[in-house]
Amino acid sequence: MKIALITGVSRREGIGYATAEQLGLQGFRIIVAARQLNQAEALAQDLGKLGIDASALHMDLLDRDSIRIAAKHVKEEFPKLDVLINNASLMLSSSATVQEKDMDELNREFETNITGTWYITQQFYPLLVASGHGRIVNISSGAGSYADPDFGIINFPGFRLSELGVYTLGAYALTKLALNGLTIKMGKDFKADHVLVNAVCPGFTATRPGFDAIGGRPVSESVDGIIWAATLPDDGPTGQFFRDRKPLPW
Repeated sequence: MKIALITGVSRREGIGYATAEQLGLQGFRIIVAARQLNQAEALAQDLGKLGIDASALHMDLLDRDSIRIAAKHVKEEFPKLDVLINNASLMLSSSATVQEKDMDELNREFETNITGTWYITQQFYPLLVASGHGRIVNISSGAGSYADPDFGIINFPGFRLSELGVYTLGAYALTKLALNGLTIKMGKDFKADHVLVNAVCPGFTATRPGFDAIGGRPVSESVDGIIWAATLPDDGPTGQFFRDRKPLPW
């Protein structure tokens, strides 16, 4: 049985849960991780009602002890890990202008989206190597692209949707820009161990109330590219950036 670990699975409407569901329906044994264990446990139970073999794990990207403990637990239970989906991410909804950005908030976002993701990958890497066909998917964003036509750094004018609690994406975009760079580095470093690593932008998705009214697409549509990257053949791409199975400009 193939085993997949998805981080940041805390809401039924989220990308993480939809990814877990789709992989589970393909026969994967699923591990869902979240900062709040009770949230992950409830969602693992929901997956179980669909006939999916799933369990929950506590993991906070800002707490390295929790990551080490989680990795130790998985290593004791399973001989390998076939897929790691680095889905957990943080986008704080305060102003992200350069002059107004709070540095403590900025550090939290980078510690979560970059350092935390990097550390999780380090801790679970031996299990991915043991698979012989390890796959890592870093959930990124077109906001972290330089030239993406919709949200790329040089094209996206920014917006302020206070009624939705979402603001200009500047700081978040920079964390995803760094994540894309980390993906390139991982792709090079891990290739010899037959571990493929790619960044995937799920697109603007209706994961929050009101997002569908401003163009957010269904979650089921957005996760297709993630599932594709998680199940690539051994000769598939690595160290690249995709949306909907198609390359995105860096």
